[in-house]
Amino acid sequence: MTLNEITRVQEYLRLTFSNNRIKIQAPKKPDAPIEVYLADEFVGVLYRDEEDGEVSYTLNISILEEDLPAAVSI
Repeated sequence: MTLNEITRVQEYLRLTFSNNRIKIQAPKKPDAPIEVYLADEFVGVLYRDEEDGEVSYTLNISILEEDLPAAVSI
């Protein structure tokens, strides 16, 4: 992904989720994953897909079980 694409996706996410603490970091190496952060907390990885001339972006958010609150009875 280009820096322009990263900036545009970051702005889209910030507007969509009303949160300016969302940061997308350009990879340090080519072909490295593009990491997404909420403030300083890693939350997921961003992928670019191009098929039949159309471009889309996929955000894969990882949630560790250990980070979840205790279970509640329903």
